[in-house]
Amino acid sequence: MGEQSAGGPTEQDLLQFLYRSPVGLIDADAEGAIALMTPMAAQLLLPLAGTASMDNLFDALAVALPGLRARVAAHGPAAGPVCVAQRFAGAQRNGERATLSLSLFRAEDGRLTAVLHDATHEERRQRRRVEAAAHTDSLTGLPNRQAVQEHLAVLLAQPRTPGRQHAVLFLNCDRFQHINDSAGHTAGDALLGLIAARLVDATDAAAPPAPDTVAASLEPLARTARPLVGRVGGDEFAVVAELDDTPTAVHTLSVHLATELARPYVLGDRSMQCSFSMGVAAAIPGEDTPGRSLYHARLAMTEAQREGGARIRLFDTLMLQRTRRRTDLENDLRRAIGTPELHVVYQPVVRLADGAVEAVEALVRWQHPLHGALSPVEFIGIAEDAGLIGALGQVVLATACREFAQWRQRYPERGPRLLAVNLSRGQLPEPTLVTGIEDILRDTGMPAGALQLEVTESLAAQDEAVQMRLHELKRLGLTLALDDFGTGYSSLASLYQLPVDLLKIDRSFVSQLETSAHHRVLVEATIKVAKSLNFRTVAEGIETVGQAEILRAMDCDKGQGYLFARPLQTDAFEAWLQQRQPSWRG
Repeated sequence: MGEQSAGGPTEQDLLQFLYRSPVGLIDADAEGAIALMTPMAAQLLLPLAGTASMDNLFDALAVALPGLRARVAAHGPAAGPVCVAQRFAGAQRNGERATLSLSLFRAEDGRLTAVLHDATHEERRQRRRVEAAAHTDSLTGLPNRQAVQEHLAVLLAQPRTPGRQHAVLFLNCDRFQHINDSAGHTAGDALLGLIAARLVDATDAAAPPAPDTVAASLEPLARTARPLVGRVGGDEFAVVAELDDTPTAVHTLSVHLATELARPYVLGDRSMQCSFSMGVAAAIPGEDTPGRSLYHARLAMTEAQREGGARIRLFDTLMLQRTRRRTDLENDLRRAIGTPELHVVYQPVVRLADGAVEAVEALVRWQHPLHGALSPVEFIGIAEDAGLIGALGQVVLATACREFAQWRQRYPERGPRLLAVNLSRGQLPEPTLVTGIEDILRDTGMPAGALQLEVTESLAAQDEAVQMRLHELKRLGLTLALDDFGTGYSSLASLYQLPVDLLKIDRSFVSQLETSAHHRVLVEATIKVAKSLNFRTVAEGIETVGQAEILRAMDCDKGQGYLFARPLQTDAFEAWLQQRQPSWRG
């Protein structure tokens, strides 16, 4: 550096600064003729010029920026920027094409000043940020579905290591929607963040990468034995782990995760507890694909959910068969609603005191053209999941009300006084449920007081929204029954909070009455508490005279079961009504 004058840097200082600057500077006239350029400018421009003259800026950039001369001419003589930070491809360097940036300004005297710099590193960093964002879940910071699939692709492309296996664990939070509805989406999002952090800790997975790194570059992680944790859906997570090739290793990891995730989560002053359904599938190099491995694990998780949740299921090929059958049945069900394939059968409910027919329960059946007679167990869940339960329920209710109204006229003395129809978990949340029932009652001439709607105990005890809907239904003037009592979440002490008129004692208790003193005590206690609350009682699944005698002695009001009659087609039920002699013995 030369000596500095009192006024600032010397001319030598300025020359040294320009010579060492990492940015190229070029001074040219209005026609592009170069009068001055720094060494960096020459270094960046020379590979682009090729055989063109380095004396003219437009000529040197003719291949890289062919429209630059016309752009300057279009700008006119006014001073100001012609282009700012325009990116364009530079020369090949170390197997990678460089990215250059040009800013061009016209001075008041018409001369041009060009600022040229190498933007390769900046471009690469920006690409990494974009790529990281595309592979990272914004809520939890975990790798997203795409990143998990790419990680699996890396693993599956490697040779299989003797004594080692890759496992995919697919996890879903049971009843997460209930948490969102009751606590709000903000709390739900916070809970997902806590779940993600706990999964990472429980698997000893690598922390989520920083946003400016390449999240998709998963090869280093794939070369280790550390699991990858990702969020692959709303409340769905996946864990990809390399383990010892033994069933014990998979079992140990899955149980460990389930145990850790089941611990309470603290959100402010609130403590929440969640259960998880988990599916586990193998990822075998040379046999599986990332999509197939995730799909198999998800299928196993779905099976765990259908079995009640809070459990772990290993994938097996039978799940594929069940899924295909379920898909086929869903398509067939869409077509069958409103056709004679779906029909209603009726099972009588008798008064245990004297055997008189008190009510009749309407039950839907499906006569499938290929599979024959299907019970509701096989298709009601499909209808709920597919959003068909509302339409199906309307058809069943309308059919049953119409036929019941006819029986009231034909059999004023012998006919049932009450029609019972089940409501499924998929029907209660529907906003048109109440108005739809009102329309059916009006159209069929069915008195509201003669209709009994039945909901399962576990459904009625779920939350305030369900109980509010039950109150809306009760205001129509109909009867509400609590079905399968004893198998759900209610307690005898909380029954008074539900707007129900009748308890149906589940068949699992009735079947044990003759052999189990414990079950007799439970049933008798239920009947006594129900009567203290002015609830009537019905015992389901009565199959023997002995069961009926015990229930009558306990002062149970009504009974239903094969002892009296199986579910009957319409004509068969009418014949049963005409032939039957009143007797509580069936």
